[in-house]
Parts: sequence; C-alpha cells; structure tokens
Amino acid sequence: MKGKAAEADSSFYRLPASVPPDSGEQLSLLQRNPDQPDNSKVLKVAIIGAPNAGKSTLSNQLLGRKVFAVSKKVHTTRSRALGVLTEDDTQIILLDTPGFTTPSKVKRHQLEKSLLVDPWNTVKEADLMAVVVDVADRWMCSRLDFEVLKCLAQHSDIPAILVLNKVDLVKAKDMLLDVTAELTCGVVNGRRMRVRPVIKPPWAEKRTERDAELPLDEDNAGPEDSAEPNSGLNKEQLKALRNQQGWPHFKDVFMLSSVDREDVEALKSYFLVAAKPGLWQYHSEVLTDQSPEEVCTNIIREKLLEYLPQEVPYSMTQSIELWQDRENGELDISVKLYVRKETHMGMVIGTAGQMVTRIAREAGEDLSRVYLKEVKLKLSVKLRK
Repeated sequence: MKGKAAEADSSFYRLPASVPPDSGEQLSLLQRNPDQPDNSKVLKVAIIGAPNAGKSTLSNQLLGRKVFAVSKKVHTTRSRALGVLTEDDTQIILLDTPGFTTPSKVKRHQLEKSLLVDPWNTVKEADLMAVVVDVADRWMCSRLDFEVLKCLAQHSDIPAILVLNKVDLVKAKDMLLDVTAELTCGVVNGRRMRVRPVIKPPWAEKRTERDAELPLDEDNAGPEDSAEPNSGLNKEQLKALRNQQGWPHFKDVFMLSSVDREDVEALKSYFLVAAKPGLWQYHSEVLTDQSPEEVCTNIIREKLLEYLPQEVPYSMTQSIELWQDRENGELDISVKLYVRKETHMGMVIGTAGQMVTRIAREAGEDLSRVYLKEVKLKLSVKLRK
C-alpha cells in the first residue's frame, strides 16, 4: 500500500510512503530510478527558522508520517534530512534543517559543528524557502531571528514565504496582524499591507524598550560572533540587517497550526501549485533519505529530550546492538544508551526502571508507524568512562 495510488470516490490519492525497516531495501529504493510520470513537476522547499519554531512538526504533518524528531527543547534536529511528498504528477522535496545558531551557542552547549553549516548549505539547493516563526513565543515573534535574516539577504534570489506557526496558542488573534506587519516590514509580494491599528499589549512596548537597551552579549552579538563565513555579507550589510525587524520580500504569509490537518493541507496545496515542470529526483515510494537506523536513533533522542532534564540528553550517545526480524513479522531492536555521569544514569533509568521503559515503549510505537510493522524496542543504559 505504501506510496501506491488507491482509489476512492472515483479519484486517486496516495497513501503516505513509509520507511523500509531494512537498510539495504531503503538504499535500493533511494537508488531506484524515479517512476517518472508525463508532465512531472518538482519543488524543493527549505524549511528554515530559529530553533524550536516547529519546523520538524510541520514537515512531519506535510509528509503524513513522523520521520523527523520533535520535542519542546531546542536543537532536536541535529543535521539536515529530507522528506519526499509525492502526489499525482508532482514531487515536493522538503529539506528539514536544524535551527540557525551561532558559534558561541554551539560551543556553550557542546553541539555538533554541523549545526552551523547545515542550514546554510541546505538553502542553496532550494526553489523556495519557508521561514517558520513561533508566534506563541512573544519574544521570538517581534522580529526575525538574525541568522534567518542573514540567510534571506544572502539568498534573496530564492522566493520565500513566511509561516506563522502555533497560532492555536495565541489568544489575541488580532495580534497576528501586527506580527505579520513587523516580520514583513509591512510589505508582502511587493505590495504594502494595510493593517488597522490595534492597542499594543504592555509586553510589546516593553520589548521595544528592551531591544533599544539590549547590550551586545554572546547571544545577541555583532557580526563578529555570527556565522559570517557562511553569510558572505559585508559589514555594512550586516549592520543594516541588525536594525531590521523583518524581511520585505516574502511572497506570501501563512498563519497556521502545524498540528491542524486543514491548515497544513492549505500549505501543501500551495507547494503543489508552486511546483515547476521538472524531473522527479526520487521514486514515489521514497519518504525520506534517512536510513531506518537514523530514523530510530532520532526518535529515541526525541524521547530523551522530552523526558530528561536540562543538559542530560545532549551529552548522551547511542549504539544499536541488535536489529532483527522475527518469524512472526515483528522487528526486534536493541539500543544501548551511553551517559557521562552516574547521576545521569539514575535519571535515565528512573524509579524501578520506569523512565527507560516509558521511552522505549513510546519510541517503539512511533517506529511501528514509520516502518509499518510491530517494533519491540529494548533500551539499556551504560556509563561511558
């Protein structure tokens, strides 16, 4: 059934593809020639934004299956991965990127260096950029992330749209118009917006004052701290961007909740219409370029981030010990989790092993839905000396 057309109400639709649990099968699927239709169309969309804006949740919803890790903590996505959405004669390639960050944050949180370069490299491949902003975070929605602004300025030849995410968590909906006006500099698709004035909430005025007084600390440093080698912008351009709250060249603006199927369908339809004639890059049964093992470790990391405090999940590593099909069709997976401190070990295992059991159960359920077979996941914890 995966990826194949199914008949309903005399029309055809595709069930979401899945990830084969066998890495050899996934590799051969990725190498298989695309089942190219006549008049094929294609669109590569880079989904970018600040950490924790909801980029991976949106990608998962567009694909119809969970292949990208999602959690409330920042830097859940650690490297670039792609998802493939194929409908009728159109293929949409979603480039899911880590959130933009700076060298000081990478050093402070002991993150991979790839977090600095992956978002920048991904954008170069794209036909369209979708900038996702968390409007429920009132500090993040008053201005575009500076790293995002730099990326937009560097790649001003690539069309961009603004996606205001998590609108379901915003009580004062009229605030969304103010946010849109600020993040677009009042201009969408070359036309000036007309937004009726609304009384600004007290926090908005405080934010403006705070911005004016904000010193250039590590997190809000000048061009020296920024990923300047990636941006290719000179100091004058960077200085001008510093004083800019938004980007005046967005083609369209979407206000949605990435957990609302109807909202996401509207964005998907936009992508399908925006696709241009071109050859497919993947067979219609491909869902992601990740190996089944990568999907597995990412989903486990998602649960670790979700349930463990502070820095614990960021310092952990994983090793797959067993990956075996049973005769009854179930998939046995055994993964060893390595921690750096004995205190961390107690947190991961939990009282009477409850925490590690919960993580294994929930990750196993998610993997069953991705591999389309029952997964029995076993986790063990070891201290890395």
